[in-house]
Amino acid sequence: MASNPSNLWVLLGLGLAGIFLFTKKFKKVLREDFGAFILKLQLLPPPQPAPPKAPHPLTGLTFAVSDLFEIEGYVTGFGHPDWAKTHEAASQTSAVVSTLVEGGATCVGKTVVDELAYSITGENKHYGTPTNPVEPARVPGGSSSGAAVAVAANLVDFSLGELLIIFLATLVISGVEFRNF
Repeated sequence: MASNPSNLWVLLGLGLAGIFLFTKKFKKVLREDFGAFILKLQLLPPPQPAPPKAPHPLTGLTFAVSDLFEIEGYVTGFGHPDWAKTHEAASQTSAVVSTLVEGGATCVGKTVVDELAYSITGENKHYGTPTNPVEPARVPGGSSSGAAVAVAANLVDFSLGELLIIFLATLVISGVEFRNF
């Protein structure tokens, strides 16, 4: 049956069609920011102190925050547009974000988290899944996938994600004071 020339052409056509569909499905369109950001913004640090005082320790560094941290005037959506639509903009900026900005770093945006920061793959059906800059065919992993991708793609120097929140909550429960944090 396979020796019939018309059957060979059909098998060849089906094979090529399968390869085409397979590669199309797994080929991602790479965005300039690798899909890491939900929102781009700039929280600029205060002016440098006059000499002889030392400059701010984080001067020149940029960072991003997961869509879990509040920034005054912006809605924190926890990776879900319906949550963002039904909640008000933050009335103040998260203490850790404010501390970093006051220390001289510039916040450049909010990054993608998976829906309500509730999975380990980093996939978000609403905002898209950030592209792993090292292995584009693989998921970026973790609920703070946008923050990880932003750092891995050298879009920012560092970022804040969900693990930081868990770490800080653990310290608070343990009774650690945050005077110099």
